[in-house]
Amino acid sequence: MSSLSLQGKTAIVTGGASGIGGAVTRLFVERGARVVVVDLQEEAGKALAEELGDFVAFLSGDVSDRAVADRAVATAVERFGKLDVLVNNASVSRQKPFEDQTDDDWALAMDTSLYATRNFMLAALPELKKTGSASIINFGSGAGLDGQPNQASYAAAKEAIRGLSRVVANEWAPLNIRVNVVCPMAMTAGVAAWAEARPEQYALSAAKVPLGRFGDPAKDVAPIVAFLASDDAQYMTGQTVMADGGAIKLR
Repeated sequence: MSSLSLQGKTAIVTGGASGIGGAVTRLFVERGARVVVVDLQEEAGKALAEELGDFVAFLSGDVSDRAVADRAVATAVERFGKLDVLVNNASVSRQKPFEDQTDDDWALAMDTSLYATRNFMLAALPELKKTGSASIINFGSGAGLDGQPNQASYAAAKEAIRGLSRVVANEWAPLNIRVNVVCPMAMTAGVAAWAEARPEQYALSAAKVPLGRFGDPAKDVAPIVAFLASDDAQYMTGQTVMADGGAIKLR
């Protein structure tokens, strides 16, 4: 069996009912994992759980609430016996020029991205320590690396996640817990709406992709997340992986 298999692993995927998170959930199950999906989209979450059967447990909740993180970990242990992998995919933000972003806009981006990531990592730690080989995959964004206009609060939250991930990768390495970051560029429903609302900005972003297209959540991004969750990535930690068709090349 290839080590890319996730057979026997249990994962939590936040924002796992649709978009990139939904693609990750489906691929994890396809490769043998069991998944706790945490999402506010109750209808989509229940439909996904029905589609994938006993391999998925759906938890409706706001990822910015620490109690939801605690319940997700408890659900993983109660339903599947353990927790091996945490994927912090969920985030919500509003796109406006920096000077127009309100305190509420900043709170939304920070609470659903940075603080949600922190809360789920802390909630998961006691169970991840037990596995002997655990993986955390956090989500950054090219918006922060590139300084994309109208994305100040989102970009700041995503860059904070990258900094947090590097620190925790060092601190938790002795516990055999790996922490990596994925920065995706994918044609999700949200990106499609942004492309329609800001076609010039979308065209500029698309033009920077050497592979010539925005990625597909299922074919292009989910396999990279699955790799980082697998034992094939056992010697990778503290890294930012650009799943963006070559748009940004880190040095």
